[in-house]
Amino acid sequence: MVEMRDGKKVLVTPVSAEDLKDIHIGDIIYLDGSLTTCRDVAHRRVVEEGREIPVDVRNNAILHAGPIIRPLEDDKFEMVSVGPTTSMRMEKFEYEFVKTTGVRVIVGKGGMKENTANACKDFGCIHCVIPAGNAVVAAVCVEEIVRAEWRDLGMPETLWNCRVKEFGPLIVSIDAEGRNYFEEKKVEYNKKKDEQIELISKQVGFIK
Repeated sequence: MVEMRDGKKVLVTPVSAEDLKDIHIGDIIYLDGSLTTCRDVAHRRVVEEGREIPVDVRNNAILHAGPIIRPLEDDKFEMVSVGPTTSMRMEKFEYEFVKTTGVRVIVGKGGMKENTANACKDFGCIHCVIPAGNAVVAAVCVEEIVRAEWRDLGMPETLWNCRVKEFGPLIVSIDAEGRNYFEEKKVEYNKKKDEQIELISKQVGFIK
């Protein structure tokens, strides 16, 4: 479901393919509902080892992150800081991961490439980036850590399933059509760079 709140576009889990049709690269969105941290080793377990992910992320969201967690009493936890991990580290796994798990929203740091873009297009999901330096702000958006799975992997790699409220801002970097904001901007910027290099070269051509 998509809601508008005080000018914010908020995705509420569970998210359907229909919910993503009017969300495009460059859009700024927020997330409500289920968000599970999931990075390198968890991806490897699902894709390479064929293990079933113990948190249901179908139609929900994952976050490429290794958070800092404070243990509380009665097997409860508190989110202290949750800075995103570079998403490109998951690039080689992401197509099969999305196909297997049915995740709809992937959040991380930096862009991703064809493997993820194809997954977004083929299975109806999106990739978003959260601006750098917001690890503590993001932690404030975590209302509760609901459960923790694969704890044997250690704090950074554990699947921390959270309930979040207006988690963001999130910038859509790959949309459900497979358009890739980072890659499109690279083409645009390189064209401008080449034009400027040509212009400057003419101006300083006398320098030997």
